[in-house]
Amino acid sequence: MRSSSPRGRRPGLLPVVIGGDIGAYALARQLHDATGQRVRLLAPAPIEAITRSVYIDVERVGADERAVVDALRRLGEGRPARSAVVLANTDALASVLARHRGELEPVYAVPFPSPEVIDDLCDKAVFAEVCRTQGVRTPGQVVVDCSRLEAEDPRIDLPFPLVAKPAVGAHWDAVSFPGKRKIYLIDTPSELSALWGQLRGAGYRSSFVVQERIPGPDDAMRSVTLYVSSGGEVTLVASARVLLEDHSPTMIGNPVAMITEPLPELWEASSRVLAAVGYRGFANLDVKVDPRDGQPVFFEVNPRIGRNSFYVSAAGVNPMEVMLRDLLDGSAGPRREARAEVLYSLVPRHLLLHQLTDPALRRRVARLALRAVDPLLDPVETSVRRRLVITAQKLNHDLKFHRHHPRRIRPTRRTRTR
Repeated sequence: MRSSSPRGRRPGLLPVVIGGDIGAYALARQLHDATGQRVRLLAPAPIEAITRSVYIDVERVGADERAVVDALRRLGEGRPARSAVVLANTDALASVLARHRGELEPVYAVPFPSPEVIDDLCDKAVFAEVCRTQGVRTPGQVVVDCSRLEAEDPRIDLPFPLVAKPAVGAHWDAVSFPGKRKIYLIDTPSELSALWGQLRGAGYRSSFVVQERIPGPDDAMRSVTLYVSSGGEVTLVASARVLLEDHSPTMIGNPVAMITEPLPELWEASSRVLAAVGYRGFANLDVKVDPRDGQPVFFEVNPRIGRNSFYVSAAGVNPMEVMLRDLLDGSAGPRREARAEVLYSLVPRHLLLHQLTDPALRRRVARLALRAVDPLLDPVETSVRRRLVITAQKLNHDLKFHRHHPRRIRPTRRTRTR
């Protein structure tokens, strides 16, 4: 889906993206749409959908903090103020860019909150307290300081099943060990004990959050994306109903298919939480509707626009236009609401329909499938090899879901053996 803004709207601007995955490509596509300029992308090993793009110039840069900052400073040498913008889509990189804002400005626009806000609100324990003050519900939880893990496991006074995950995403991004997962689904005390042993063995010293597991399938999840201007105004709101999440260990919880739709109640609650801490820049919040009472439960806020940022463009608003107007033009502009209904999907339609159990959602998907949006499938891309690689990747989701999230189709009365 194309932005309504003409290409070449911002001649002389240097858009820079850090990262080499699907989320990084989505940022590059949105920046290219908004500015008409080629995008410089910094990553050690970007995916082929990026390296074969017609408008992305790849520079292979190490993933460590100093290498990234030095590369940005080199690219900015001799450039006038506010002539470049830098985006990234991991908590760790958001923290890096926020910490080095003083070195990067005034050449770069840096659309991230302050390091203090990131440290506070993006700590899941602090996030829960801020939500409580704003009347926003979060899961019951216990915070464990892993620097104090000893021979005896910590006591968790919550009923099973549970969810366990790092309290600070940036700290988790910085550690690597066999069997590492994004989140851990804990069904028994022995599984929880095994997790503590794994964290001890890895030498992980930050905090871990153990939460009650809110029941419900993937399609109970909601995604909310906002942009808060330099003056504290929420100038962009968008949201989507998740249909299907990735279930592979390292990617679990990442949506791979969504239907965009306005969710004003969640927009308002999210805005209150961000305002309470003086948030600025992009934010993405994960919410789940508890099937027991139909009430939303807020899980976390990501200090960035999110891996699936392109669902905002699909719903009618290129978020880069909103950000650039604020940081480069000094104008918050009118509030933009992404309200169009669109199917956003990284997986084949047959897989999505196979995984969905709700008949109403299946009908919506069937109705929207002909104009479904995949951020990787930009019409301006001309490489045949690139398109073949993307097609193969989409089909590989069949294998991933068969391995990590199989769903058996129960025979209907008509097909059941007599």
